Amino acid sequence: MEHSTTTIAVFGEALVDDFGDHQVLGGAPFNVARHLAAFGQAALMLTRVGDDANGGRVRADCARFGMDLAGVQVDAERPTGRVLVERSADGGNHRFTILEDQAYDAIEAGPALAAVAAAAPGTLYFGTLAQRAPQSQRTLARLLEADTALRYLDLNVRAGHVTERCVYRSLHAADVVKVNEEELQDLFGWYTHLRPSTEDMGDAEVQSACATLLRIFNLQGLIVTLGARGAVFFGADGAFVAAPPARMPGTLVDTVGAGDAFSAVFLVGRARGWPLGETLVRANQFAGAACCIAGAVPSSLDFYRPFIDHWLAA
Repeated sequence: MEHSTTTIAVFGEALVDDFGDHQVLGGAPFNVARHLAAFGQAALMLTRVGDDANGGRVRADCARFGMDLAGVQVDAERPTGRVLVERSADGGNHRFTILEDQAYDAIEAGPALAAVAAAAPGTLYFGTLAQRAPQSQRTLARLLEADTALRYLDLNVRAGHVTERCVYRSLHAADVVKVNEEELQDLFGWYTHLRPSTEDMGDAEVQSACATLLRIFNLQGLIVTLGARGAVFFGADGAFVAAPPARMPGTLVDTVGAGDAFSAVFLVGRARGWPLGETLVRANQFAGAACCIAGAVPSSLDFYRPFIDHWLAA
């Protein structure tokens, strides 16, 4: 298969975060796909929604962002994915209940493989939540076998929905992996038997543990997002690139979807051949801007204009 260097396939959940009095479209893969499309990057969303109102909202949002619907399947029996969000009294961390047996748990292989064959993407993004049920897990396995594109794994560990076995399998399938600090500590404990502090990512013990992960899973790169401290990249060739935190352009509203914003710009940068250090800086900048809006994706496409004008102008 001849691959398009610019098309990025995104596999996984498209769902609705249900706050009771209002609902917001989400799901880490869907957030990433919408960001990619807003930046003018060809994005193939591979998911499954219900034949219901929320499924209609997902398809309408794909159209709004200019995304191809070829990879969006419709399930006549299961509902569009839904997460119940319970607000905390103090406005701090919310409680999430991820409902079982949703449409994205049953992504069928045939249509997904056909959509990928037609688009011939240069990158396949995937996570772990959509692997919790056998049908979607098998479909992803077939996509990973059939496609020779770069495989980008956003670990996104969700307690109760992701097993260590799934993580192990996913890491072996990936080329580049993105984790946060907590997830990195999980990987250290599972696979290196070390628990070095991640306060200083340049520390020799941290570097050694990350090099072990790269070697065990034959990874090209490991990205660690550090929130307010920026991000770092460890390469199989020994590269270590640290990007400082970006100054947020406004007041912090919430951090929902910051990691998805980071992934999207990292993938845009890779597709467009930006230098690695510059890509990390820009990914941090966009993630910081995403923290200044409510929710994971801006309501207006105008949000992207300053970034497009600055980064993508001919």
